Amino acid sequence: MAVVELTSDPRGLFVKAALGLLPSRRPDALPDREIARRGVPVDRGHLARYDRVCGFRLTDTLPATYPHVLAFPLAMTLMAAPDFPFPVVGLVHVANRITVRRPLGAAERIDFLVRAENLRAHDRGRVFDVVATAFASGENVWTGVSTYLSKNAGKREGREKRDHPPAPAPTAVWKVPATAGRDYAEVSGDHNPIHTSRIGARLFGFPRPIAHGMWSKARALAALEGRLPAEYTVDVAFKQPILLPARVGFTASATGDGWNFRLDSKRPHLAGQVTPP
Repeated sequence: MAVVELTSDPRGLFVKAALGLLPSRRPDALPDREIARRGVPVDRGHLARYDRVCGFRLTDTLPATYPHVLAFPLAMTLMAAPDFPFPVVGLVHVANRITVRRPLGAAERIDFLVRAENLRAHDRGRVFDVVATAFASGENVWTGVSTYLSKNAGKREGREKRDHPPAPAPTAVWKVPATAGRDYAEVSGDHNPIHTSRIGARLFGFPRPIAHGMWSKARALAALEGRLPAEYTVDVAFKQPILLPARVGFTASATGDGWNFRLDSKRPHLAGQVTPP
């Protein structure tokens, strides 16, 4: 596998992503390429802004979801390239798995490697995984696997109202403001217009902007802060989008060695679990 080394965060990625919507011939296979960046520093000011947006306490220990933000420009570099099989705008983030092998401190320099793999069929199109791996002092300390869906343009999704089983009584109810999409975009670099613009959201079939899935995952983990082990894996499935503004119920229950948690309103938004790594 070829390795492309970056020495700084790339710019203009969403312009390239938007250009990817223009008709073009694309390959059927994922690129045999890995994007790397070595010695990535943590900006403590940025970390503090991220913590505030997602509800974490202000500390020098990185939240489990923060390396995803640091690796995001590498993932976009990979997916916005002309030889990627799908336009990045329009992909649906359907699941995310993070494994924390030890806590990371803000003073550490981090090496990242990002690749795409496991292209496979799905009942609504095709899915693939973007795998980001973080190393500190030569040690594999963190892995994130984001699963994206490219919908089949020839398959129409049903618009009929679906019945969902009643959600359990929430542990807490959160008010998610209309600005949540823009606020998270500023700290994550994910400026997809479905999260930040009413017009952009409508172009993709949403009546108003929707919350980022990774914000909802981070917010759920922030609610469990202080009750998580030093090492763990946290899996989430992203269900129905959170239309902004919103009121959502957070439910968490301890298991023998972890947690189950979910976000719901009148429909399910996220289901997750924390397990040993």
